Amino acid sequence: MEIVSWLQNWYNSNCDGSWEHIYGVSIDTLDNPGWKVKINLQCTCLEEKIFQNIFIDNGDEDWLKCTVQNGTFQGFGDPKKLIDILNIFREWSES
Repeated sequence: MEIVSWLQNWYNSNCDGSWEHIYGVSIDTLDNPGWKVKINLQCTCLEEKIFQNIFIDNGDEDWLKCTVQNGTFQGFGDPKKLIDILNIFREWSES
């Protein structure tokens, strides 16, 4: 799971003794079902970076939504979209 290793490194690179006490990364499940990913961007090099919202809605089994709101990357998707959400974050953060 190369994307998980990448996310670990991104998280670790932002840990400075303070950031990780206030901000961070959360990955959770939704009851519809699906995934919810929240990555706080405050006090990181991505805090001011523009993100083009992504919306895909092909029905209950093929959907995804990624936005940046209030200094937080937010990704939501169906049960098969966790890796897609993380890859969207990675591609945006590295662009």
